[in-house]
Amino acid sequence: MPGFENLGTGGPIIAVLAVLSLLSLTLIVVKAIQLWPARSGGALRDGALAQWAEGERAPAQAAVANGKAPADRVCAYAMQALIDGFKGPALMAELTRRGNEEFAAMNTWIRVLELIAMISPLLGLLGTVTGMIQSFQELELAQGSANASVLAGGIWQALLTTAAGLLVAIPAAVGAALLAGRAEAGAQAIENAVGRLMLIEERGAQ
Repeated sequence: MPGFENLGTGGPIIAVLAVLSLLSLTLIVVKAIQLWPARSGGALRDGALAQWAEGERAPAQAAVANGKAPADRVCAYAMQALIDGFKGPALMAELTRRGNEEFAAMNTWIRVLELIAMISPLLGLLGTVTGMIQSFQELELAQGSANASVLAGGIWQALLTTAAGLLVAIPAAVGAALLAGRAEAGAQAIENAVGRLMLIEERGAQ
């Protein structure tokens, strides 16, 4: 691949796209590691809820407190609050707040990936347009005597930025979609665990 100095007006844009590519790949790896446990712990929570239904409250809370998923943390807090006698709308409001905090943490930086996926093709197109303008300016200055190979070289340099923009945007878009889906699955796990716990508690109070 030619150096940036051989790419004319597209060189700076290729450099920016290279930085965005490195940033997006870093974010994808970091978020994948963070969100890996988001959907885990289902069997652990099922067992803890079964213990809770049988009246073994302290062991159930201790079991789910050892989980690593966001749903485990919210469920463990809900169990401890119920053990301490914290009930009613105030508890539900606090659980909603904690669930929203967990969901916001899971979604952190995903917007940045979506932004990279959106602006990378536009940056590539900008490089192409400026490169084409430069090529036709050179053709005008040559007054019709320009070598066709020189003009073709300017055109491929211009089109290279569009290809680079797409190469950055596609992985970023796919990564953002997959990570967002995992974050939503984690939020559903929180809602499911808390809903089941409250249903068990309501049935036990009857």
